Amino acid sequence: MKQVEHLASFVTRSTYQDLSEQARNQLKIRLLDALGCAFGALHGEPIRLIAQQLEDFGGATHCTIIGGGRSAPDRAAFYNSALVRYLDFNDSYLAKGETCHPSDNLGAVLAAAEYADVTGEEFLTALAVAYQVQCRLSDAAPVRARGFDHTTQGAYALAAGVSKALHLDVNRTANAIAISGTSYNSLRVTRTGALSNWKGLAYPNTAFGATHATFLAMRGITGPLEVFEGNKGFMEAISGKFELDWEKEDLERVRKTIVKKFNAEVHSQAVLEGILELEQEHPFTGEEVRNIEVEIFDVAYNIIGGGEEGEKVTVRTKEEADHSLPYMIAAAILDGQVMPAQYLPERIQKDDIQSLLRKILIRPDEAFSRRFPQEMPCRIRVKLADGRSLVKEKSDYEGFITRPPNWETVEAKFNTLSAPFISQTLQRQIIAAVKDLDSIEITDLTRLLSNGEP
Repeated sequence: MKQVEHLASFVTRSTYQDLSEQARNQLKIRLLDALGCAFGALHGEPIRLIAQQLEDFGGATHCTIIGGGRSAPDRAAFYNSALVRYLDFNDSYLAKGETCHPSDNLGAVLAAAEYADVTGEEFLTALAVAYQVQCRLSDAAPVRARGFDHTTQGAYALAAGVSKALHLDVNRTANAIAISGTSYNSLRVTRTGALSNWKGLAYPNTAFGATHATFLAMRGITGPLEVFEGNKGFMEAISGKFELDWEKEDLERVRKTIVKKFNAEVHSQAVLEGILELEQEHPFTGEEVRNIEVEIFDVAYNIIGGGEEGEKVTVRTKEEADHSLPYMIAAAILDGQVMPAQYLPERIQKDDIQSLLRKILIRPDEAFSRRFPQEMPCRIRVKLADGRSLVKEKSDYEGFITRPPNWETVEAKFNTLSAPFISQTLQRQIIAAVKDLDSIEITDLTRLLSNGEP
């Protein structure tokens, strides 16, 4: 058997009964969290442009568009994935050499599940499969240091999850994964330097392609089954050699994923919680700040602190703002929160935040780097004009694996993000449907998601 056939065997044999009660609960929490992010993104400018393209291109109306409308499965996968991803507020998984957002898989798995008219239980199983595949490939085969984006592993996870939702057999599943994995190997430049809309659309684009590939495999199209270990395959060309025994895998990795407390890049979460705690414990204003020094683990420094992926004091767009730790710290101090409102163009351009972010220095700390990803350590030093020097250390935040999210917290986040777009009655109905998803049909949920103001 080829490596992709072992993976396909894992996909097809996985069942809802393989999920522990804790994993089922955490998977539903991630689902509700992602749906809140999706509704909260309905007025995003890139979302409006994608909607125009869907309207222009058309497509069979098999699948629900969140917020209203219907489209073909691959287009629904793209649009709904873009909604989940646009705010950069959905869940994350931290591996030593890779960071990914497993709920990026939701749009594609949901479209396939609705197309196949499966139960809520079957949908959750397919979503858990996608989570497991993406997280474990991030553990075993990180690609960021080699210049590739985490969407690269996503191509395998998406095809696995969509195949599971469509009830494909081992052969068709293997071919779907092979086609998708061969075809969608994105470059890390997506998230370095001056950031564009593509930062939030790279994974949705992979979702579009992987969904398309899996439906082709469903109809009998074959792919290169040596995609992992073959000549010029994934191992040789991209990841290097790695080993994963899919015979020993379970569906529990969702419990190792984390939920964001703040609308900010994931590695910033402990720092933002820390700066807000510091401001509450020792009140100060942005005008009083002389300078701020933050010591943090190397991954955070490299991605959002001005390290190898580019300087972070030039902030002109939402995409640059939510990947600039100095900007996010400045927003937290000045506004007392970091939510979608902090990324509006008029907020980004104001002198107060642009001035304050330039007083913030980020430095890597070797000891902190060794503690990551089991912890998210940081040390914050704030020097004020009156001579005070404030210090705060953190090792985690509310939503991290050491302080996992609960229903109440995620319900509040869902309600806050979706409130401008749907009624309180619909909010309650969606929350109830997610809680009871293992006892209803997936179309019972998608009917609710079709409401809202696009």
